[in-house]
Amino acid sequence: MKALNKRELARMERELIACLTEACETAKAEIVGFSWLTHRLEPDAFPGSLRITWVFDRESDKAAALAGAHKARMLALTAQALEEAGIRLDHAAWHVRFDSEEACTHSHGGDWNRRLHGR
Repeated sequence: MKALNKRELARMERELIACLTEACETAKAEIVGFSWLTHRLEPDAFPGSLRITWVFDRESDKAAALAGAHKARMLALTAQALEEAGIRLDHAAWHVRFDSEEACTHSHGGDWNRRLHGR
C-alpha cells in the first residue's frame, strides 16, 4: 500500500471505524461474551502498525470463542471490514489480537489505553 497523506489516512480510518463497527455489532449478536473491539495504528508505520483487538468480558469467554469456530468468524469479519475500508494486508490475522476486560482489570487496573499501547 502506498504511503498516505494525512487527509487520506483520516478518510481511510473513518471508513475503517465504520466497517469495524458493523463487524462488532454482528459479533455481539453471534458470539457469547464478546463485548467490543478497537483498533490502533501508528500513521508513520501504516499499515504494518495496524492492530485490531477483539475484547471479551471474561477470559473464559475468550477461551471458549477461540477454541471453537468463533475465531474463524472474527477473523473473517476483520478481513471483510479491512476489504470494505480498502485496506490490503497480506496476513490480516497477524494484525488481530484477542483480549478481555477481566485480563485488563487484573494486569492494568482497567486502563485500556495503557494496555493497548504496551505500557
